[in-house]
Amino acid sequence: MTIGLINANPIVHAKKERIARTEDLHCDDAVDPLDIYDSVRDIRDPEHPYSLEQLSVLSEESVTVDEKRGRILITFTPTIQHCSMATVIGLCLRVKLMNSFPPHFKVDIKVSPGSHANEESVNKQLNDKERVAAALENPNLRQLVDECLQSNDL
Repeated sequence: MTIGLINANPIVHAKKERIARTEDLHCDDAVDPLDIYDSVRDIRDPEHPYSLEQLSVLSEESVTVDEKRGRILITFTPTIQHCSMATVIGLCLRVKLMNSFPPHFKVDIKVSPGSHANEESVNKQLNDKERVAAALENPNLRQLVDECLQSNDL
């Protein structure tokens, strides 16, 4: 956790129950938006001991998949307009998807329109391969991402 929290009192929501699903739904190995959401909903917020789902940074509706074009889009909503951790949250989402889903999908990660003061800049950083690679080479940033990705049953 960081010292001097940007959003010291976030609104925390109850976690939704996971939907029991049978494996035969994916006989063709299709990527389903709910599968993606289930894999990223428990990522811990970099500033708080809550998941992105609990802080309503992510919702089931924030994930879309276009199988024909091979694209995954995740939009997330930072808890405040000037959130300095938006790029870290996006980086956590990208790393989780890189480790969990087939590499042939093009992944776009964006902040929800109008939800961040530097929306265009954040979106550009999150979807630039070189910037993402450079960020992951920073040991402190990589450690923070890894901590957020640890499953803690939040």
